[in-house]
Amino acid sequence: MNDSNTKLVFYGAISVDGYLAREDHSLDWLLGTEGEEDIGYSDFFSTIDIVIMGRKTYEQIMFNVPDNGFPYKGRECYVFSRSLTGSDDNVEYVNGDIVNFTKSLKEKSGKRIWIVGGGEVLYPLLRERLVDEFFIQIAPTIIGRGIPLFLPSERENKLKLLGVTHCKQFAELHYELK
Repeated sequence: MNDSNTKLVFYGAISVDGYLAREDHSLDWLLGTEGEEDIGYSDFFSTIDIVIMGRKTYEQIMFNVPDNGFPYKGRECYVFSRSLTGSDDNVEYVNGDIVNFTKSLKEKSGKRIWIVGGGEVLYPLLRERLVDEFFIQIAPTIIGRGIPLFLPSERENKLKLLGVTHCKQFAELHYELK
């Protein structure tokens, strides 16, 4: 990894059985869990310049945020979409290749690029070994089925554990890609 380039990081919570959300994208199982507000989000967010996510994640965020209180104001925000183009008050829509677009973002100098959500956006980036770090908070819930953090893949990626943090009901694992 080239340390002069911007780092690409995943930061997010999953259930004990590895799901980001229910099949309908609901996060009801996560909201209100003891420690949710204290896991270090504000410190992490201060290290972010750019936010990237898929359209479904963006729509779920906007559904859950009252009165356009977009949580990533002040950051460059890009949403990967096959159908939406242009921009709105919060984000710019990207219809191009996720990998090439993200490579161009990583070439900029800056802090970090945050992958919000997972699955469909994370998969091609991980396949190309573009993800530098993972901050995975494990919530004390087994939801049985839903949207997995990692999609099935033929490629194995080895990680190096950098730290473990305990915050009330959450455990946070911090890894870097080997």
